[in-house]
Amino acid sequence: MSSTSVDNVSGEAQEYDGSGNMCLELALEGERLCKAGDCKAGVAFFQAAIQAGTDDLRTLSAIYSQLGNAYFYLGDYGKAMQYHKHDLTLARTMGDKLGEAKSSGNLGNTLKVMGKFDEAVVCCKRHLELSRELEDKLSEGRALYNLGNVYHAKGKHIGRVGNKDPGDFPEDVKSCLLQAVTYYEENLALMQDLGDVAAQGRACGNLGNTFYLLGDFAQAIHYHEERLSIARQFGDKAAERRAHSNLGNSHIFMGQFEEAAHHYKRTLSLAQELCDPAIEAQACYSLGNTYTLLRNYDAAIEYHLRHLLIAQNLSDRVGEGRACWSLGNAYASLGNHDKALTFAKKHLEISKDLTPDGKRPGLSLPQKTTMKASVGEEDDSFFELLSRFQSKRMDDQRCSLTVDNKENRNTNNIPYNNETPEDLIDMIAGMQSKRMDEQRVSLPHLPGLQSNSRQILSDPHRSNSVNSVPDDNFLDQLVRCQDSRLEDQRSPLPVAAVDAETDPPPPTNSSKSGATVPDEDFFSLIMRFQSGRMDDQRASVPRRETRIANGSVPHPPDNLNNNLRNSSTKKKK
Repeated sequence: MSSTSVDNVSGEAQEYDGSGNMCLELALEGERLCKAGDCKAGVAFFQAAIQAGTDDLRTLSAIYSQLGNAYFYLGDYGKAMQYHKHDLTLARTMGDKLGEAKSSGNLGNTLKVMGKFDEAVVCCKRHLELSRELEDKLSEGRALYNLGNVYHAKGKHIGRVGNKDPGDFPEDVKSCLLQAVTYYEENLALMQDLGDVAAQGRACGNLGNTFYLLGDFAQAIHYHEERLSIARQFGDKAAERRAHSNLGNSHIFMGQFEEAAHHYKRTLSLAQELCDPAIEAQACYSLGNTYTLLRNYDAAIEYHLRHLLIAQNLSDRVGEGRACWSLGNAYASLGNHDKALTFAKKHLEISKDLTPDGKRPGLSLPQKTTMKASVGEEDDSFFELLSRFQSKRMDDQRCSLTVDNKENRNTNNIPYNNETPEDLIDMIAGMQSKRMDEQRVSLPHLPGLQSNSRQILSDPHRSNSVNSVPDDNFLDQLVRCQDSRLEDQRSPLPVAAVDAETDPPPPTNSSKSGATVPDEDFFSLIMRFQSGRMDDQRASVPRRETRIANGSVPHPPDNLNNNLRNSSTKKKK
């Protein structure tokens, strides 16, 4: 469906009568477009609904929630966070605990994707607390699942430092992963009680991935086999493909290469059914490396050539370079040095294109260290300056607690602290009440909130008006248009984007770099498995003086293999 611009939506909005009805109609159209997959156009309608404004806080809360989810789909996490915070503010203002639980969960998921894991944990724990208070088992299950995802993501984020093998992580990483296991297991048990088989499958997939990172590959295989069984039960080809790929990786670490090859072949077949060339290339790459470990170099070459072709079609230079590196090693193992040298040169050429002068762009380590130090010093200086600058102003603003009693004026200026504590408290309350009322935060900054709602929120004597019953026309329209209410549509965030079991979302930029190679840990594993064995299997290359029937064979540079390893290592760093 084609996208609609905000200008066009605003023009259409003028055709509606009444700002409240116009806001609702635009919001419903935005919801329809988002459900149809056109989130960009949906955002335009939601923004137009906010411009139209409404005095119904629940409608506005639902618009914020769906707008936050739409921005999340589009990868604009900053705006997603902004609108989920607006939704949370309104839910708390209305005393809507269910709404607060949902908005806390959505905000937690958004913060997780932004890498703000500690803040995400706070939001998700609030979601869990409110769900249990409300005895809402479905909401509790989502909260447990989201908490598992946050700790899982945090552990993976910390564990990437140093390129460690699964199971070989620092204690802080293991602690995060074990927390993830705890929440996933609680989620799995709850979903079993509720009979939600699909949710059980997701929990099993995540448990398999977490145990894989912890180095417990037997448990990882157990849960991934459960995931595979449930995926087949539902005919979920994408989940089935992921399960086979994860099983292949786990069997590789167990040294069970034939089993790994079986699962990678199923991954390849399902990727072709799903018309996903990038995943197809990853499966070919994994199969090529697995057959290299099995010393079946002809099969390895076949799959690496398929990977190379797809990488070239997708303009994936990283994948192309790795395919050439693997092909050079495989041909060298077969004694075909001409082809080995051809692919080695091609790999070296790609490496130089990707890393000019052998260096990646960016700050050098000394520059980064200096910058970090200067930022820390600047922060300290700023706070010191702020403290000195504000100290006098804060003293000037302090309340003087002296008595000014008209009937019995204290001419000796005796401090009021000689009076009783009750009098002191009464006087503070009297003096400060007006100032505190003046400093109360009303909600004029919330977009789309009309003036009468602002008055309701800022007037404590009218707090009951927040939950006032809307008119009959509004209810009729809401029932007619919404099916299950906008409130129920606030939803957990899209599974493909937040689920630790699923593939990571594609990069938002146009570059397809790295799209045809699997996870970095598997590539590192193959490098370590192969480094010793392939050197032992490498045929010696004839020296310059060696002659064969068709003439002299030129001797390649002695440091060719070192150059290949070095350039590949530089790409990985």
